[in-house]
Amino acid sequence: MPESKKTTAAKRTKTAKAKTTKKAKATKKAAPKKRAPKKPAAATAQRLRIKQVRSGLGHAETYRRTLAALGLRHQREVVLPDTPSIRGMLHKVHHLVRVTPEEA
Repeated sequence: MPESKKTTAAKRTKTAKAKTTKKAKATKKAAPKKRAPKKPAAATAQRLRIKQVRSGLGHAETYRRTLAALGLRHQREVVLPDTPSIRGMLHKVHHLVRVTPEEA
């Protein structure tokens, strides 16, 4: 093999290796963020009393489905556990419901 072909082959492998290491560095994930410590159980209400005070009519379908998932109908009151998923649903329809903590 002539000398020029050997050097070009060597250059190709070096550039291929350099490209793969750059890709590997680019896809490296950042360290996960630290979460805030959870509040003690005594500081948070264990259950929430939720009452629908406004109608879902005239609002988006997703709002009506969220109300149904919470088990609400107009002027109905339900008691649900205080969990992040329930809090997320309540945040979405906060303008249609009234939420109060239920103390045991």
